[in-house]
Amino acid sequence: MSTLSYQTGRRPQPDNARLLRDEVHLLSLLAAGLPVEAVARRLHVCPRTVRRRCRGVCDKIGVSSVIEAVAWAARRRLI
Repeated sequence: MSTLSYQTGRRPQPDNARLLRDEVHLLSLLAAGLPVEAVARRLHVCPRTVRRRCRGVCDKIGVSSVIEAVAWAARRRLI
C-alpha cells in the first residue's frame, strides 16, 4: 500500500469525530492492503476520487496519512 500523506491546514478533531459508513468502508478496503486503483474499481470511481475521499477523511479526523486514519479507525473498532 502506498502511503497517502497530506499536508493541509487541518486541526486536530475531537476523539468523537464520526465517520460515515462509506468512509469506514473506504478505510477498510485500504486496511486490507488494496491499492488505490483496486479500491477505485471496487467503488466504481476513479483513483483520483479515492485519493480525494482519503484526504477528506484525514482532514475530518485530524491525521496526515491514510495509515494514521486506518489506525484511528482500528483503535475505535470501526474496521
